[in-house]
Order: sequence, then structure tokens, then C-alpha cells
Amino acid sequence: MAERFETTIHQKKIVVAMSGGVDSSVTAALLQQQGARVQGVFMALAQPDLAEQLDRVRAVADFLRIPLTVVDLAEPFRQEVVEYFCASYFAGKTPNPCVVCNRTIKFGLLLDQAREGLGAEFLATGHYARISGDATTGYRLLQGVDPKKDQSYFLGMLSQAQLSRLRFPLGALQKEKVYELAAEFGLTFRHTPESQDICFLKHQSVAEFLAGHSPGQGRPGAMLTVQGKELGRHAGIHHYTVGQRRGLGLPDATPWYVVGLDPARDAVVVGKDADLWQREVVLPVVHWLSGRPPVLPHACMVKIRSRHPACRAELIRHDAGVRVTFAEPQRAVTPGQFAVFYDGEAVLGCGEIAK
Repeated sequence: MAERFETTIHQKKIVVAMSGGVDSSVTAALLQQQGARVQGVFMALAQPDLAEQLDRVRAVADFLRIPLTVVDLAEPFRQEVVEYFCASYFAGKTPNPCVVCNRTIKFGLLLDQAREGLGAEFLATGHYARISGDATTGYRLLQGVDPKKDQSYFLGMLSQAQLSRLRFPLGALQKEKVYELAAEFGLTFRHTPESQDICFLKHQSVAEFLAGHSPGQGRPGAMLTVQGKELGRHAGIHHYTVGQRRGLGLPDATPWYVVGLDPARDAVVVGKDADLWQREVVLPVVHWLSGRPPVLPHACMVKIRSRHPACRAELIRHDAGVRVTFAEPQRAVTPGQFAVFYDGEAVLGCGEIAK
């Protein structure tokens, strides 16, 4: 079974962020079973299938006999997440909207609404991560025990205040166990598709979304080698990301890859595989989950993408941020993504990759 929260959870009011999928539904059922007074909440954002998703959520809430509140966060979501997403691509970055949404929307505005508007003590979600500690020792964010489902990477921007009011009942479970629990609760989700990482895209590609949301942005430019030689033209740097091989239209004996994007020159910089590997990365601003940095230099493990295997690295002070020096060169380090630091299973902090 899931980790037991403190015994005072009995009769505590807990709001569960519900999507209609297996994870949030089992989260609600588990908390209900543990004696909490559970209320569901659904965030109306920019989901293309909003009505369909809301119907699924209402069906689950009705089945569990819990009240459901719909919170309209579409406008702040547009301002804080969608605009950031678009601006990042046109600036030559590859953004991670889930990290920003978790900090500002889901565990920012929604948490505020759960506490102030709905009178709840905690907000729970179906994230595969764990929280330990208390107000005296400080709270720690830990990886989920299922390595294939661990979502701690996406939560690296959370604060101590946020962690103190969150609950992740699925963090100690394997995904298969969640399906078993769903069946025990009478919930059937075996063939429910996994949630899409970027909820507002649905079946669109990034390029299609950007063209519809920000028409006229993105200018054609040159495809340049790392030495500055022009090999071709492109329709806009927002169509590309570091490490990309397909769609370059540059035949050669060995493949070309995107190794950099230069918005100042509207240039896509291409190179060979050897040009994709680097030993260091700079993070101008770093967020520490404890509220303060460790003694630097500091050796730890670092993930440079959500699905990237963690690698050994050293964090070294660099102006207001840090420079990350990898023990072994890493491939396709991508500006706009987040580097997340781990001490064992605990998230230490993170920062957006600049260069």
C-alpha cells in the first residue's frame, strides 16, 4: 500500500487535483480510504478536449461520491505557461512547460485556491514522487519508487511552503500496483492512455501550435556550420531543437545535427555528432529546495532532461548561479531545459540551462 501520512490525516480536508485518469482517481480513493475528507478539483486550462476531460472527472467524482469544484485558471495558464512556451521557442530554447506550470499554476494558484477558497489543509495529486520531513527539519522531495514513472524532475522548482501542503500518495507505489488498486476500488483504467506531457498541444506538433498561436513570428535564416559556413536555409529557428537530425535537408556522408540555435542571427548551427558533446553547462539562476545552497563545490547527480539518465557532476559557483561540470561529456545539452540535481533520491535543486 501507499505510504501512510501522519495520523492526523483522519478527517482532514484534502483537495485532489483530478484529471479523470487512473493516477488522480486512485489518489482520491486512497485518501478517502484513509479517512480524509476528500474533495475533487478540476483545473480548466487550455485543454483542447476540455469538455471530454471534465466529463471523465465528473464520472469519477460521482463514483467516489466526493464533491467536485471546477477552477478556471485558463488566463493565468495562458500568461504564465503558454506565453513562456512560445517565447522560449522563438528565442532559440526548448522549454519545459510542466516545470513552470507546477510551480506557478498547479502548486501555486491551485494550491492557494484549495486552501483559501475551499478550506483544505492539503492538495494531493497523482504524481510519482515523495515528500519527507517536517516544519522543524525541513521538507525533502524524493524520487518516486517506480523509476519508470518517477516525476520528481518536474517538481524541482517547488518551495518549502508548497511542499508542506502537498501530498503524493502514489510516490511509494509501482504503476502496476496503482492499476491493481484501481480495480479493487471499482475503477477501470487499464486501457486509459497516459496523460500527454504538454496538455495544450493534443494532436498538434509544436510547429503547428506555434504557427496558430503566434502567426508571423519566426523568421527564415541560414543553416551554418560551427565554422560559419552556410549550408542551406531554414523557415525559423522555432522548428528546431539541439540534437535534431531529421528534417535538416543536408545530405552528407555522415549525419548533420542541430548543435545550436542563434536567435540574434536567426541561424541554425549544425555540426556532426562529436559537436553535440560537452563537459560543462551554465545555470544563471538556481532554485534550491531547502531554501539555501549546499557548500559549493558540491558533487551530486544531475538530470539534464526528464528522461535523461542521471550523471555524476560537480556544481561550482558561477556568478549568481552555478556551472555544472559533468564527470563524462553529455550529449545534446539543450538551452531551455532544466538541469535537476539529486543527492541520492532527494532533489537538491535545479536551474534552467542557458548555454
